[in-house]
Amino acid sequence: MKISTGNKYPPVNTITDKERIGMVREIFSTITGKYDFLNHFLSLRRDIAWRRFAAKIMRFFKTNRYLDVACGTGDLSIAAVLEHPQISVAGIDFISEMVQAGKSKIEKKNMTGKVMLMQGDALHIPFDDSTFDVTGIAFGIRNIPQREQALKEMLRVTVPGGQILILEMTFIQNRFFKFLYYAYLNYLLPLFAKIFSANPAAYHYLADSIINFPSPDQFVGIMEKAGMTKVEKYPLTFGVTWLHIGIKPEQN
Repeated sequence: MKISTGNKYPPVNTITDKERIGMVREIFSTITGKYDFLNHFLSLRRDIAWRRFAAKIMRFFKTNRYLDVACGTGDLSIAAVLEHPQISVAGIDFISEMVQAGKSKIEKKNMTGKVMLMQGDALHIPFDDSTFDVTGIAFGIRNIPQREQALKEMLRVTVPGGQILILEMTFIQNRFFKFLYYAYLNYLLPLFAKIFSANPAAYHYLADSIINFPSPDQFVGIMEKAGMTKVEKYPLTFGVTWLHIGIKPEQN
């Protein structure tokens, strides 16, 4: 699917899974250059605090390995290593431009011995069963149509008793902030993106994907259906973002 820069992408609830995957591939291959800057700018740098919070909750007890799914440019991988210097990290993303940008960032931070990024599919994770103490994804599950399959794959590669972390933005539940957030997503965010991004239509998609993402309680149900237990959820910044944590059941 190819559109002219400046146009809107079709609403996510009107297209097929295949069309959405193609759309996501186009979007994230065209915004790589400003991706980190816009993430920090549009979230008022709260995205940095959200990743730090997720990293602090990670628990390593067997393999000392972390898998970052849909790793983008590697920010959650970096946060995990800074919080847990003893670990090694693997990151996968199906957008090659993101992986290359992430590798450059890892090299600049002298973390090449700690973090390995590669191109890979969240629906077919290229690692063996029970490889990682923690498997996580930050702001990526929203872009995967087959979410339950991705969660099952994350569960598969996690050790029994290990954590699966999902950090994701959703439409705010608070009545007072709901209108303000809607206006921000649909008007201010695209306006800022138009100034700074080569593909401002990508940020119309961002707003649409956030509004159409399951509620925190609904997502708990999706994680449990995928096979996770003891699912907990944490609201961050008035519920703009939520951290969900599930546990892989111990083997009998």
